[in-house]
Amino acid sequence: MADKFAIITGASTGIGFELATLAAKDGYDILVVANEALIQSAAADFKQFGTDVTAVEADLSTIEGVDALLNATNGRKVDVLCANAGHGLGHGFLDQKLEDWRNVVDTNITGTLYLVHKVLPAMVARNDGKVLVTGSVAGYIPGAFQAVYNGSKAFIDSFTEALRNEIKDAGGVTLTTLMPGPVDTEFFDRADMNDTDVGTDPNKSDPADVAKDGWDALMGGKASIFSGWKTKVQGVLANVIPGSVLAEQHRKMAKPGSAKD
Repeated sequence: MADKFAIITGASTGIGFELATLAAKDGYDILVVANEALIQSAAADFKQFGTDVTAVEADLSTIEGVDALLNATNGRKVDVLCANAGHGLGHGFLDQKLEDWRNVVDTNITGTLYLVHKVLPAMVARNDGKVLVTGSVAGYIPGAFQAVYNGSKAFIDSFTEALRNEIKDAGGVTLTTLMPGPVDTEFFDRADMNDTDVGTDPNKSDPADVAKDGWDALMGGKASIFSGWKTKVQGVLANVIPGSVLAEQHRKMAKPGSAKD
C-alpha cells in the first residue's frame, strides 16, 4: 500500500483515464470510478504501475452512486480528488428529453458538488489535500445546441472560483479547475454530436495532453488552467465578446448537420 491515495472519477476513458494513469505513475494508490463496466478493464491497465487499484462501477449522477464510491475508500484518507466525471448532450434544448438533460445537470453539477462536499472537509480540517475539478472553456460560452452542458460547466467554473476563495485560509489545501476545449474522446459520440462541426473537428485536443496540463497544475497548486493555447485565447475573448455573438458562433459549431464535408 502506498502512503498516498487518490480518487479519480470518469476514469474509464478520456481525460479521466489519463489522469488515473498519471496518478498511478506518481505512486498513488487509486480508486477509480465510472458508470460503465469498462472501468474494470481500465483498472487492469492502471495496475501495471505497481500501486493498489480499486475500481467501482457507479452512477455519479445519483447520491447513491457517490455514496458507493465513498464507501469504497474504507475510510482511507484522500490526498487527491480528481472530480472529472461529466456528461454532454447535443441538439436543441426543446428537442431534448427531461431525463437526458437532467442527467447532465445531475452528473456535472449535483454529483460533483456532493462528492466535493464529502471529501473536502477532512482536507480542510487537516490543512492538507488537493482537488482537481474538470470544468470547461464551454462554461464561458453560451452554448447554442449544447445549452445545458455549457450551462453546467459555467456553474462549475463559477462554483470552483467561489469555493477556492472560501477555503483560502486553509493554505495547505488547493482546488484547481481544469478547463479544456474540445477533446478527442467519446464525449461527442455519447452526446449525439457526430454530425456537428465540433464533433467532427480533427484538431481536437489529445486527452493525454489535457490530463498532463491538469495534473501538473494540480501538483503545482494552481487555481485554474486552460488546457492549450487556443483554449486560453477562447477564454480571454469570451470575456470581451458579447454573449449573443458567442452563442451564434457556437451555433455554427454545434447545430446538428453542421459537419463539414
